[in-house]
Amino acid sequence: MSQNKFKLVECPRDAMQGLHDFVPTTLKAEYLNLLLQVGFDTLDFGSFVSAKAIPQMADTAEVLAHLDLNNASTKLLAIVANLRGVEAAAQHQEIDYLGFPFSISETFQQRNTNSSIAQSLSTVEEMLSLCAKNNKEAVVYLSMGFGNPYGDEWNYEIVEQWADVLVGKGVRILSLADTVGISTPEKIENILPKLISRFSDTEIGIHLHSTPAERLEKIDAAYHSGVKRIDSALKGFGGCPMAADDLTGNIATEEVIGFLNTKGENLNLNMDKWNEAMAFSGKIFG
Repeated sequence: MSQNKFKLVECPRDAMQGLHDFVPTTLKAEYLNLLLQVGFDTLDFGSFVSAKAIPQMADTAEVLAHLDLNNASTKLLAIVANLRGVEAAAQHQEIDYLGFPFSISETFQQRNTNSSIAQSLSTVEEMLSLCAKNNKEAVVYLSMGFGNPYGDEWNYEIVEQWADVLVGKGVRILSLADTVGISTPEKIENILPKLISRFSDTEIGIHLHSTPAERLEKIDAAYHSGVKRIDSALKGFGGCPMAADDLTGNIATEEVIGFLNTKGENLNLNMDKWNEAMAFSGKIFG
């Protein structure tokens, strides 16, 4: 098989975390094991965060123990929100990536991680150090990267400034995250090529939330901006429970796959297993 130049990141954690009813551990694991067989670059499978804040993810360590990684080439990513989470996740040899949501909105950083931007920058530094010691890679999400609903100052220069700070600290994977779905094709095409050009040794990704009607135009804008790392979730499920009550869902993976196929991109995915996962998802999401 030829190497796929796109790194598709499937995000069942993001899809499940806001569900009201707790999904049994074995059911989560069965779903994730199907997704592991599809051939995505990365699976955002769980998070080591406060069980009080995100009850759905309280069993991440137990879920991990149920995953069949023997023949999986897919790497595992776990989200962390503070140093305690970093230390817990770093203990698991099976996890490849630790992801941290670094918001450039002070209001949302407090809402999401109960810490300031300054405190979160310190957490990122600690995470980078622990990743180096434990053979992990850090993924930092520039949360609220396309603006915010809180009135906090936002512009392209602020995004670039924080990207510069984080890359300067040693971050090698930076994903621009639209937490509340307010990105537009114009914003995507304005900022992503600049980041990709300026930080050529850094992997720049995108994590978009969107209404169904706007998904394809955003995927198209990201593609033409040169992004190679794309986060999405099956059927566009999910959203951020810390951002709003009306959840704006993720970009739908099937639409990303369909779009890239029309561009002649070779994704090397097992579509039989993908279709199985699509069918199985009803047991999770109803």
